[in-house]
Amino acid sequence: MSKQSRKFKVPDALANLYDFANTLDVRHFTHHGVPHQQDDELKTAQDLAAWMAERGLLRAGAKVTPATLETALRLRAAVRAYLQHDPAGRRQGSVTRTLNERLAAFPLLAEFGGEAGARLQPAHADALAGLSAVVAELYDGARDGSLDRLKMCAAEECRRVFFDRSKPATRRWCMSTLCGNRSKARAYRERQRAGG
Repeated sequence: MSKQSRKFKVPDALANLYDFANTLDVRHFTHHGVPHQQDDELKTAQDLAAWMAERGLLRAGAKVTPATLETALRLRAAVRAYLQHDPAGRRQGSVTRTLNERLAAFPLLAEFGGEAGARLQPAHADALAGLSAVVAELYDGARDGSLDRLKMCAAEECRRVFFDRSKPATRRWCMSTLCGNRSKARAYRERQRAGG
């Protein structure tokens, strides 16, 4: 679990998935006169290895190669594309097709026993096994409904993934005080221009 997932109170069961989706920061806005710098935490295979190791997802002796990185980036793109849809829209074949294709690289096995009773485990012991654990979070979240609360900010200049803690689970923005206010102000200005 990262500082960000703790700060925003993302449940442990979705924390790695949340962090993984947010390794790509495409925010492009100015806040208090300071432009936000876009970034990608996974620029190299070494970056991916460090990210996985920090979360306990990299098995001893596993090698993260450029091919592993490419597979991870394809998975991240598919996860982000999936999360940009509202929960009801995520069930459409056109939305899940690419995600399902990317998930094929991360086979999982059901394992019984322990406190959980049963859980999904990576089928292989390679470097992708750590990302298979992220895929298991995706599956478990979809199964128990908590994934419906993991959303992408509706603000085009943000697109950060957030966990919706609101009671009705209807939040659209990662932070209503920032992205929500910017969107509302923009809509107001557009209405004023159209009307006058």
